[in-house]
Amino acid sequence: MHIGFLSSEYPHAKLNRTGGLGTSIKNLALELTKKGIAVSVFVYGQDSDEVLNDEGITIYKIAYKKYAVLGWYLYRKYINKFINRRIVDHKIDVIEAPDWTGITAFMKFKCPHIIRLHGSDAYFCDLENRKQKYKNYFFEKKALLGADKIVSVSDFTAKKTNKIFGINKCKEVIYNGINTLNFKPLEIPIHENLILYFGTIIRKKGVLELAQAFNLVIEKNPNATLFLLGKDVVDVFEKKSTLELFFNILSEKAKTKVTHLKEVHYSEVASIIAKANVITLPSFAEAFPMTWLEAMAMEKALVTSNVGWANEMMIDGETGFTIDPKNHVDYAHKIQTLLEDGDLAKQCGMKARNCVLESFDAQLIVEKNITFYKLIIQKS
Repeated sequence: MHIGFLSSEYPHAKLNRTGGLGTSIKNLALELTKKGIAVSVFVYGQDSDEVLNDEGITIYKIAYKKYAVLGWYLYRKYINKFINRRIVDHKIDVIEAPDWTGITAFMKFKCPHIIRLHGSDAYFCDLENRKQKYKNYFFEKKALLGADKIVSVSDFTAKKTNKIFGINKCKEVIYNGINTLNFKPLEIPIHENLILYFGTIIRKKGVLELAQAFNLVIEKNPNATLFLLGKDVVDVFEKKSTLELFFNILSEKAKTKVTHLKEVHYSEVASIIAKANVITLPSFAEAFPMTWLEAMAMEKALVTSNVGWANEMMIDGETGFTIDPKNHVDYAHKIQTLLEDGDLAKQCGMKARNCVLESFDAQLIVEKNITFYKLIIQKS
């Protein structure tokens, strides 16, 4: 079996920056190679063309190309032709692409192609109550309708996507998985009263609500500190740095207790998570976030949002707490509860890791994906 992935991102030093989407693709790709399955990854929008080999995975960098007119169409056709040549030459059985901006709209592959719902632009706009550009909606719907099969990373995302686009194709659910050998408890001393947020500094991930909650935490616990790990982006509504907006919300006392680090190598993330007393991830817009799985796999107690997908990952009161981030008082109280009660935090962390081992371990998830791919190939 040979599986191909089409994506705008993938974690590699020679590729553009990546996020949770690229991480989830790499996690699956690595597990597939361990099962003897060939994997090719086509990463478009890059600065040059190049073929890379990464841990047995063939990566094709596809350079971005400019066109005088109809660039959105002609670049898609260029990518399509590039991949079809490899499908024939290397006998690729299935091509998988994400739903984001409908890259496969107007593409026809020489093998079955599937779309995995990681969260489309329409999906995130709906969750954030933002207006979407019509062209993105059009491309995404056309791509979904043209796919041979659709699979979602959460039941919530599948149902929401069906509703947004007025379709009934999104039914299959296979959760994201995580390598629990790479993300596991580490023998690193926990920094008392350290709260960690890691991920992009962006409104949709609830960071502005976190600033409000942290003000309340500091009032109760002057020794608390907050570490933010992630790149800052321009806020979609106020057109300013989200980090600047975050600090503008903080009280003078809270400002002295916050540290921001833009980025570290992916291999260093685990050691930073290990030092934290409590992990807070108050996102309003996700599909099935890798950051949550990483923290849970490392036996960390979490305080997260309670939106949709959260109930498919977290067990409120057992793996941590799921709270509406807009309820600043309750959110702050739950953070403080875990800071004060070390035994409770430890119990929640252990339950969180057990939850991952039972339901989201990469070895379990890869078998579900292999079965899914085989069914598609048999029907083609």
